[in-house]
Amino acid sequence: MNLDFTADRRLALSDFPPVPLTLEGASVLHQFFRFDWKAWRCCAQGERSCADGERERAVAEFIAALKKLECAGPDAPIRSALYSELGHKGDLILIHFRESLEALNQIELDLAQTALYEFLTPVHSYVSVVELGLYESSRKTYEAAAVKGFAAHSPEWDAEIAASMKRSAEAMAPRLYPAVPDARYFCFYPMDRKRGEGVNWYAVPFAERQRMMHEHGMIGRRYGDQVKQVISGSIGMDDWEWGVDLFADDPVAFKKLIYEMRFDEVSAVYALFGQFFIGVRLPVEKLGNWLSGKL
Repeated sequence: MNLDFTADRRLALSDFPPVPLTLEGASVLHQFFRFDWKAWRCCAQGERSCADGERERAVAEFIAALKKLECAGPDAPIRSALYSELGHKGDLILIHFRESLEALNQIELDLAQTALYEFLTPVHSYVSVVELGLYESSRKTYEAAAVKGFAAHSPEWDAEIAASMKRSAEAMAPRLYPAVPDARYFCFYPMDRKRGEGVNWYAVPFAERQRMMHEHGMIGRRYGDQVKQVISGSIGMDDWEWGVDLFADDPVAFKKLIYEMRFDEVSAVYALFGQFFIGVRLPVEKLGNWLSGKL
């Protein structure tokens, strides 16, 4: 690739790769369950084979398992959280942030060994990895490599990009490996960017995508004091391209934020949305109350 420098040694965005740089962090698993209330009640009423104290032991075992998953110690960040789901799509939601897919898989296996799991039916799941898109800084990073005379995708170019990404990852570690926010309500939805014959996000020039993403991000920032957001990438991992987690103490903030964003160009023209899931935070120690029909 021959690079023609301007007088100030800056290059047009068209000279660079069209793919924005991204930083990846924690692996994420969402689990959605339906609870078999009929079997649970039958067990309580002796209509099915249940040994004395079986339900109590099953609840205590499951709470202990969730407490172990929740955090590594008293002062450690919350990395797993439980929610009581609203609507017909399910009853319980679990979200987990971990360092690897293997760790997430182990969570699935650990929970499957518990007695209470007999009453849980997985109805949906989502696998992804926390992602920070770097539209704003991709140009600067590419320019820094080009100014040094490195051809795109050469070993020297790749090393320069890797060094820049390493610095950014260290600076953004808290966002890449988040704790579950301490908020009452939780909303999750997956989304895609359109890539059809008429409208194709991936065919839009980099500069235009950068502009639209900047304007899109400004809306989210205005809600920063009301809604905490975690974006995770799922291309090659699940059915959609991204998963969006929103956490807030006022659920109406979800409606207002998402509604306003739908007037934004990047959403109005290029976005596709999957199902929305909403839940109320269920402290692990209160699972017994929930199983008795109380939040």
